[in-house]
Amino acid sequence: MADEAVTTLHAELSRFTRAEEGLALLEVFLEVAEPRVGAAVLDPVGMRLPDELTEDRALVQGLIEGIEQEPRPKRRLLQVTERAYDLSDEQARWDYVRLAYCSNLATVWSVGHRTTYFEVADQSSASYWLPDSLKAQYFEALEARGWAIPADWLAAVAKRPKPWWRRGGAS
Repeated sequence: MADEAVTTLHAELSRFTRAEEGLALLEVFLEVAEPRVGAAVLDPVGMRLPDELTEDRALVQGLIEGIEQEPRPKRRLLQVTERAYDLSDEQARWDYVRLAYCSNLATVWSVGHRTTYFEVADQSSASYWLPDSLKAQYFEALEARGWAIPADWLAAVAKRPKPWWRRGGAS
């Protein structure tokens, strides 16, 4: 898997006809990827409902308010407050899907935290980074449910990751 090409798929809620499409795609992804996922975390500080969300607004607002009532751990310098979700638990997965786009940072990591599979940043930018084998499984699951895969996702070209010594510099 380390040698697999990776495809970047943009998943901002604003790019879908309905925000719930983006949430449904994330939910299927989490079901498919669950054996590979090491952690699904989000920053619970400063959460807010995205304007694009139409259904479940009251439920999601209730989740946010519940999190805001919880005691906050003391924040340390250069440390992000994280709230982890057990994706094998159906309710936790449902909560994570709806809260990810409400968070300043939500991330789904591979086992061993070596690869980021999904990330929402600043409640507006969202991307999947999928190795070929996981992308194939994900697309098969979407097709089996009869769901349309966004055309730009189908056209996205996989790229081989740069070796560690070439990352971060000019290409």
